[in-house]
Amino acid sequence: MPNEDDIIDVFLGSYASLAIPFIILAIIFLLSRRVRQLSRLPERAVAIVAFLLVWEAAVRTGLSYPAPIPAPSRIFEGLVVIIRLEKFWEHALTSIGRVLLGYALALAVAVPLGFAVGWFETVERFLDPLLQTIRQIPQFALYPVFILFLGVGELPKTLLIMLAAVWWILLNTITAVKNIDPALIKMARSMGASQWDLVWKITVPASIRTIVTGMRYASTEVVLALMTVEMMGSFKGLGLLLGTPHYWEVLFFMTILGVIANYLLVTLERRLNKGYG
Repeated sequence: MPNEDDIIDVFLGSYASLAIPFIILAIIFLLSRRVRQLSRLPERAVAIVAFLLVWEAAVRTGLSYPAPIPAPSRIFEGLVVIIRLEKFWEHALTSIGRVLLGYALALAVAVPLGFAVGWFETVERFLDPLLQTIRQIPQFALYPVFILFLGVGELPKTLLIMLAAVWWILLNTITAVKNIDPALIKMARSMGASQWDLVWKITVPASIRTIVTGMRYASTEVVLALMTVEMMGSFKGLGLLLGTPHYWEVLFFMTILGVIANYLLVTLERRLNKGYG
């Protein structure tokens, strides 16, 4: 028969990790320097904490049976273990590098092309039918084609990640440029503004917020593309780890990275709203 100390140890071992998300939230709360953000933090955290608690309760009471879903506390424990491993960070940094490179290429292609299509009617007439046709092709179905022509190295993976992001940014850029108030353009031209001034001083400030919104949507797409290419054929990366017993820990880690990326872009969007509002 287990004694009282053993029962207490089991209880603490099972439920102590539930405190992890609360500790994280408390640290963020205490370190925040802005009173306005402090007042909003509990509201923003309620839904997440409630979701985790319901998940935890469902698993521990057997409501999730027979699905082999672990409790969030177990996942957090496993995540703390694997992020201490050097090999894990080799996979993580490889995936992050692929995402950043593909995302940067998407920006380099989509923003200039979007401005050209949105600003010049001739460019739009020639390119829009082609762009709309290519956009209908299932992106992930192109991966075998990329491998056929480019091999199994990093290039086809990077191109697919780029392709996943480019459409959101491109379409938002085109929309932003085309929706600029014509009165602003006429007023600037009447005052002798050059073509460069129209683009740099009017078009860019008026379009940047919509472009950043497209970047936020694209950030989700690049993660989906990353997982596809790494699960279909890769020797290193977080997608490869999804096929291991650490599936849930890796999934949580990727979710945290996605949340961080989203809030960085949200912060950028808010700064631009203040700067150009």
